[in-house]
Amino acid sequence: MIDNLSTGFAAALTPENLLWCFVGVLLGTVIGILPGLGSATGVAILIPVTLTFEPLTALIMLAGIYHGAQFGATITAILVATPGEASSVVTTFDGYRMARAGRAGPALAISAIGSFTAALVSLVALATVAPFFASVALDFGPPEMLAVMVLGLCTIVVFSGRNLLLGAALGLVGILIACVGVDVGSGTPRYAFGQVDLFGGLPYVEVMIGLFAIGELLNQLHIGMAAPIRARFRDLLLRREDVRRSTPAVARGTVVGFLLGCLPGAGTTLASFMAYGVEKRFSRHREELGTGAIEGVVAPDAATNSASNANFVPTLVLGVPGGATTAVLLGAFLVYGVQPGPLLFDTQPDLVWGLLASFFIGNVILLLLNLPLAPVFAQLLRIRYAVLYPLIIVTSLIGAYSVKNSMLSVWIVIVFGFVGYAMKRLNLPVAPLVLGLVIGPLFETALVQTSALGEGSVLPQVASSGTAVAILAAAALLTAGPMATRALRGAGRAKSAAGDRDAKAPAGCE
Repeated sequence: MIDNLSTGFAAALTPENLLWCFVGVLLGTVIGILPGLGSATGVAILIPVTLTFEPLTALIMLAGIYHGAQFGATITAILVATPGEASSVVTTFDGYRMARAGRAGPALAISAIGSFTAALVSLVALATVAPFFASVALDFGPPEMLAVMVLGLCTIVVFSGRNLLLGAALGLVGILIACVGVDVGSGTPRYAFGQVDLFGGLPYVEVMIGLFAIGELLNQLHIGMAAPIRARFRDLLLRREDVRRSTPAVARGTVVGFLLGCLPGAGTTLASFMAYGVEKRFSRHREELGTGAIEGVVAPDAATNSASNANFVPTLVLGVPGGATTAVLLGAFLVYGVQPGPLLFDTQPDLVWGLLASFFIGNVILLLLNLPLAPVFAQLLRIRYAVLYPLIIVTSLIGAYSVKNSMLSVWIVIVFGFVGYAMKRLNLPVAPLVLGLVIGPLFETALVQTSALGEGSVLPQVASSGTAVAILAAAALLTAGPMATRALRGAGRAKSAAGDRDAKAPAGCE
């Protein structure tokens, strides 16, 4: 690991990569602070800007945006009670109450320190386990990759929330959108409507800009925002009691975040909620959670940053996104001609280890930026939307046009922008659609290759591979597990409610 990280730091510590890493984490922090934008939106907006970069430089900048947005989202959650990311929703529970009680500074400071600590620990774990998983996955052929793509599609269950059928339907829509273009097996155009520009498929970058950037901005213009609470630099000082209470919470949040982040599709939101639940169970001050307890701020933030790093385990090793933002990043990999998967560690070690090394560098920059400058960044919350959002919309449209110098790109952004806005207003999850869009072509390629290998038969090829069968079993468990859990909880609640009714019923009614 040491040799690999040395190779990575040598690639990441060039002046150009350092500059764009700094730009990425700075822009990510700003994007995370602005309510509703989030890391997926930020990455989608800025992919066109990086198209002329070297792949490593571009990915370092985009990953910096991802990590920076996690930090920035906490500032908004604490000062405005409006999470910049879905994973920051939990931070509002205690963070905003601390701010209302005059302790916004300690909440911001402990969040930055706890997130940095969790990031470092999880990065060491990531650098340790990722090569091992990659070496195992090196023996994967088309049947195994087909099973992995099925596993990836099954993560739609995780993204779907309580409505599995809705999530599956949106995933199917994503796959259908991905079918636009030329058929992999026969070379026949599909759903292109005679448009030569669509023979290569719907452009991924433009679709992402529309869904995430324009859709989210329209939604934020619709709902507005709350007035922020001020925080000053001298308020950032922590008491000894704050550090003593936060240390075990950071440790628990880091472990929970990393374990959940390694699961394909788990993302960071699940990790933050689980970490908060663990604190509610194991903290010595669990009765204070929800009233402004510092554990309720630092534990979910540590879990979020730990999970955001762990999300790269399935993304880099299997080519299956760990969350919504890594799904967008996975598309960015493909745009730069980089195919994530087990071979990536052998074929492009400088890129992989350079990217991982940049995570360490980016988190150090984030700590140096966020700890003293959090109150300064918070002033961004006072910029009027009437000034800020038109600027972002125009930038997004120009960025989309610059990809191919085509007005078709602009129209695609606009159409998918309204699609994204409608999905937000109807409370439809965007992640399943993105997952279908990203994994659809990979699934089709693996299916065609497996079919060719079996001379038209797919199932015998898959069944002959023990690894593929094991992965499909994991996919079945991933799909059935949450449904079984919900069914058991529903049965338990129904039984409890029936017990309460029987207890309240008059004795003569029996």
